[in-house]
Amino acid sequence: MISATLFHGKAFSRALYRRLIPAVAVVSLLTVGPVQAGDGPIPTAAPASASTPAAAPDRDRARMNQRVFDQVWSEVQRDYYDPSIHGLDWRAVRATYRPQALAATSDGALYRVLDRMLDLLNDDHAGVAAPAAVRRQDLLRERHPIMGVTLYPEDDGVYRIERVRAGSPAEEAGVRVGWRLRPDDNRWSPDMDVVDGQSIALRFVDDAGAFHDVTVIPREMDGLPAFVADRSRPGVLVLRIEGFEPGLGDWMGGQLADLPADTDVVLDLRANPGGLLMEADAVLSCFLPDRQVWATRTSRSGRASILRVQQGCGALESPAPNALAVLVDRSSRSAAELTPAALQEAGRAVIVGEKTAGAVLISQDTRLADGGRLTLSRADFVTRGGIRLEKRGVHPDITVADADEPMSAAAPDPALDAAVATLRQREAADRASPPTSPS
Repeated sequence: MISATLFHGKAFSRALYRRLIPAVAVVSLLTVGPVQAGDGPIPTAAPASASTPAAAPDRDRARMNQRVFDQVWSEVQRDYYDPSIHGLDWRAVRATYRPQALAATSDGALYRVLDRMLDLLNDDHAGVAAPAAVRRQDLLRERHPIMGVTLYPEDDGVYRIERVRAGSPAEEAGVRVGWRLRPDDNRWSPDMDVVDGQSIALRFVDDAGAFHDVTVIPREMDGLPAFVADRSRPGVLVLRIEGFEPGLGDWMGGQLADLPADTDVVLDLRANPGGLLMEADAVLSCFLPDRQVWATRTSRSGRASILRVQQGCGALESPAPNALAVLVDRSSRSAAELTPAALQEAGRAVIVGEKTAGAVLISQDTRLADGGRLTLSRADFVTRGGIRLEKRGVHPDITVADADEPMSAAAPDPALDAAVATLRQREAADRASPPTSPS
């Protein structure tokens, strides 16, 4: 966000990363993406038998369904960044989905209808989060009951595990990155709360098509820090960024202050869903000159605004001179795509890993009547070089297949190894090159 959040993702249905400020809309460059399982998984309950009459919602449920649906539909019509709504007949959409929403008998049923409606936009930033998912996200950095997995919804409605937290109940149960969770195979869904000690039976399928039935017993664990500095490698500072959250620029300034010029810096943005646009700009100010153009945003009205680097790297008064690499993967989204794109175009960093998700629009979060949340794209975005990253992503300079971060510090990390090796090779080449004589 600029107050904008670069959030990414699909409804949560594509879980939101940033805390909602009650009664205040939050502009973001975030993706509505990863679901924290209990952190959060994601399926839907099995459909009722054709012989079983559909249950009807009670009066209070129906009224709340109406309020939430009308709020979502109206906000898209009024505020979506493309005033043509991609050519959709939005009134016809309302006629189709409103009766389904009003008939929902649970949060899960309601939010699946809203998710299907917003999927028509083909926009990863347009999504909803049910009240339970919002509660989990609000506790993300605090101690709370978790399973320990992060899943992301794919286009076929199945959810892929992007991360398994070390030492978590999910890791202990044998859950693995890359497994997929199919809605029809499970009863637990992200519209349900996770309760400490209350077991959850889950069925996953791996890449070979084999099923894995596991039982995960959530327990309370401390929230992971948003930012981590790793100095375990000689001559290298690795800055791991979980999200572009408040305070990132100040924190980075503190890490870079008085850092020897011959220390290489690796910015790790893998599995980063995005965050505040102002914090993305602050990160860029740590490495790019003040007032340098780095992107253009275009509002619903068609007005274009040029974004320039503004000093925000804590007390650091000038850009850090250190050699820089940025780690990305297919789960890097929104602000975690704009940042490496700007550094790449400026020739300031080498980008290492996998092509990013291609989910780059400016969105805004608003609280829904039932405590859920809507994330909606409010502006388009292109890089300084005129590249529209939406649906395209950032292509790394050095490609490393399966560049996901390791589950533990002791596990191999080929992407990080490649980044460090590349920086050292470039520095060696620079030292070997004869100085250029003035003409």
